[in-house]
Amino acid sequence: MQFVRLGATGMKVSRLCLGTMTYGSSRWREWVLDEAEALPFYRKALELGINFFDTADMYSIGVSEEVTGRALAESARRDEVVITTKVYHPMSDDPNARGLSRKHILDSIDGSLRRLGTEYVDIYMIHRWDYQTPIEETLEALNDVVRAGKARYIGASSMFAWQFAKALYTSDLYRYSRFVTMQNHYNLLYREEEREMLPLCLDQGIGVLPWSPLARGLLTGKRDGPQGNETTRARSDDNLTEWYADANFEIVGRLVEKATELGHTPAQIAIAWLLHKPVVTAPVVGATKLHHLEELAGSVDLQLSESDIAYLEELYKPRNIQAHR
Repeated sequence: MQFVRLGATGMKVSRLCLGTMTYGSSRWREWVLDEAEALPFYRKALELGINFFDTADMYSIGVSEEVTGRALAESARRDEVVITTKVYHPMSDDPNARGLSRKHILDSIDGSLRRLGTEYVDIYMIHRWDYQTPIEETLEALNDVVRAGKARYIGASSMFAWQFAKALYTSDLYRYSRFVTMQNHYNLLYREEEREMLPLCLDQGIGVLPWSPLARGLLTGKRDGPQGNETTRARSDDNLTEWYADANFEIVGRLVEKATELGHTPAQIAIAWLLHKPVVTAPVVGATKLHHLEELAGSVDLQLSESDIAYLEELYKPRNIQAHR
């Protein structure tokens, strides 16, 4: 495993981050692995050298945080791992149990820490942009979370570049803690982030943590399009069709071709493509089979030539903006 600085910070993270949306409670989503099934994935990730773990309060409505906390406490020292969680999405029917108000942020960080069984998280992220709360209120509350020692850093997730620029400017203006990461939707089938967000992140020293780096499994080369339904998740994931309906699936064909040529799997090539982007710190990967996690770890040392990258990128066409809400 390779380790790099997280953006402009001094903290070092593995080049892969284990996403834990898949682990928690099958009562929340039928494709989620319950705790007993999930624990081996945390152990395997640590064996592979992964020290970076991403969760969120809304994953299994808190259960994913509980599973993550217990799994890491069992297998690693707290100072040896980097844990991130997120706030924004509804946690109940209560009108204040959502969004990025000061009330919800301060309530939510305490709930997340309790479920994770830790005194702090390394990165506390906002899961989306809150159109109903002034960004000044959100940033002041996040700054207080950091000053209280409940988070080491703060980060953000999918939004428009103008919104992220506004947040960074506001933090600088008031001398609040600044976002150090952007976790956004980015893969070979969805590259709209290259227009504005990624240049902004590169300029500002922001570590980029792409989510859905395999496009909901489409970049494994095992499906012809978003209508494929060979897995439980594919059959029940409405976002799969919504986000990739206008994607150019000839790109997947090129990915499979290049993988065959280089003697690797399409998934490994897709992750390696991301890792060759200077702005990308660590793709957030998920797995429901242990060998998939081992497979993805093999992408870290995989070298692609400029011609390989150009061949994979050539057929991309502009797409509708997806997943900012």
